[in-house]
Amino acid sequence: MTRIAMIPARMGSQRLKQKNLRELAGVPLISRAIRKCKEAGVFDEIWVNSEHPDFGPIAESEGVAFHRRPQDLGSHAATSEQYIDEFLRTHPCDQLFQVHSIAPLLTAAEVAAFVRYMVDSEYDVVLSYIPEQIECALDGRPVNFTYDEKTNSQDLRPIQRITWSVTGWRRSTYLAAVDAARCATYAGKVGYYPVDHVSGHVIKTEDDLRLAEALLPLVEGADARSGGLT
Repeated sequence: MTRIAMIPARMGSQRLKQKNLRELAGVPLISRAIRKCKEAGVFDEIWVNSEHPDFGPIAESEGVAFHRRPQDLGSHAATSEQYIDEFLRTHPCDQLFQVHSIAPLLTAAEVAAFVRYMVDSEYDVVLSYIPEQIECALDGRPVNFTYDEKTNSQDLRPIQRITWSVTGWRRSTYLAAVDAARCATYAGKVGYYPVDHVSGHVIKTEDDLRLAEALLPLVEGADARSGGLT
């Protein structure tokens, strides 16, 4: 079974300029993601996927491969379904794992555990999520609680908030869905894998980056105590 890690790295970003190149504790986010995938030790190949050539030398210096997607798939109008489809048609594999550089607090150990979970399952898609065990509403209507009674939060059913920190797909199922003009992201049998609130923190704004800087020492301290690497 061939497993590929793909790290998307679009140069253009609207809310946080060139966010993949921004540094966290002196290390660019893209470099953190690459090193995390290498440390996880569960991938046959690791690829940086970008429309911009500047990411090529970074990938090479970190000892991984670089996939240059078409320029139009690097615009803010392009969807993940489009660039994943283009990548999968070029790189045969059994399973593809997208590891986002903008989730730098997700550890290598957690990535490895996520991959093992999907490999051992029958799922075509596995989504990472944060369990939110608090009262949640949608359009002003309760989702996991009722107005008829007050329930202790520990007794509520957790809401599964998708983080996209790490996601897995079965290549054959994904491409078959695209060819059939169906949504490929959720095609087939879908599974869910929990990560904690810190691991699921995603950087999209300057404030998100500042929060990651504040949380990083806690993550590194916990990982050091467990004998692993972030």
